[in-house]
Amino acid sequence: MMQDNNRKTPLFDEHVALGAKMVSFAGFEMPIQYSGIIDEHKAVRSAAGLFDVSHMGEVRVRGSHAASFLQHLVTNDVEAMYDGRAMYTVMCKPDGGIVDDLIVYRISADDYFVVVNAANAAKDLEWMRQNNPMNAEIIDVSDEMSLIAIQGPRAFEIVQPLTDHDLTGLKFYHFLAMQPGEFLGCEDAYLSHTGYTGESGLEIYCENASAARVWKALLEAGEGLGLKPAGLGARDTLRLESGFCLYGNDITEDTNPIEAGLGWVTKLGKGDFVGSEAIAAVKETGPQRKRIGFVMLDRGIPRSGYVIYDITDKPIGEVTSGSQSPLLEQGIGMGYVENDRSYTTPGSPVFIGVRDRRLQAEVKKPPFHKE
Repeated sequence: MMQDNNRKTPLFDEHVALGAKMVSFAGFEMPIQYSGIIDEHKAVRSAAGLFDVSHMGEVRVRGSHAASFLQHLVTNDVEAMYDGRAMYTVMCKPDGGIVDDLIVYRISADDYFVVVNAANAAKDLEWMRQNNPMNAEIIDVSDEMSLIAIQGPRAFEIVQPLTDHDLTGLKFYHFLAMQPGEFLGCEDAYLSHTGYTGESGLEIYCENASAARVWKALLEAGEGLGLKPAGLGARDTLRLESGFCLYGNDITEDTNPIEAGLGWVTKLGKGDFVGSEAIAAVKETGPQRKRIGFVMLDRGIPRSGYVIYDITDKPIGEVTSGSQSPLLEQGIGMGYVENDRSYTTPGSPVFIGVRDRRLQAEVKKPPFHKE
């Protein structure tokens, strides 16, 4: 149910015109589906889907101390970045709990662009300001920027005719900063190659005034190539099928990067950062629990909060995300279980408590839809 005080992205009218079902999400009125979640999900896997993610938060970090501030703030190694590089990371509390996961873009040595989750934008901005002993310049530009994601195996083919830049050389987790007018007349545009679906794709950041023009141009360019507008519903099933964390479900302020399987973005060797001491202690002793992925063997859909049991019916953890996989046509999920190899090794049997039943599942390392 939508609330009257919800905000609208600059693409709201486009969604309504396309017949999208709108829902309240993170304080915004957002499309959850157009033609249907399964149809949109399969379009992204086979061709391409177009997403409005303008509700995400964007923060510019500038000044001579921008890099040292971000190095202090996040777990990954900002000093290893170069111009045009993007980096996935998390920022943590002193106790190691995850404040948010985010993407950092390096525009230049003293100019960075940070993208945070919509529901956490205000909290994250305050956290940044509270943990800024370097006095880097922190500017919230969330209200000025729109973000459109095109995801799928044909995404680059669809976007390439719209720019003179050769996109074939744009590596994963890299981006292009466009000059004014270089991309569909945008004054301020970035083309980024990251993604949240497990497919190849691009994210287009632009000023709000250009968002509708970009959206329409992309839909037109994708005509005949299988491109479909896609909503938050497909975005969630796609990211879960690929094994990507959702903040608030799979990672929270009560989880640390090691137990969450995010040790690969946690560079303890780079020196001190917020939470480094606590995270190092967890790594030294080993986490008490671990995030796992699993596929249902019995019919049933796992849901967040369902209890996970071992073969002796002992409770060993809890589901954090679950759904029906549109490609596998069976239930899939993620959750935390006790850190025991008999529960965390791929192929291990676990059981999901659904009401008074125990449905069998098998531990599997994502992505679930690929062998």
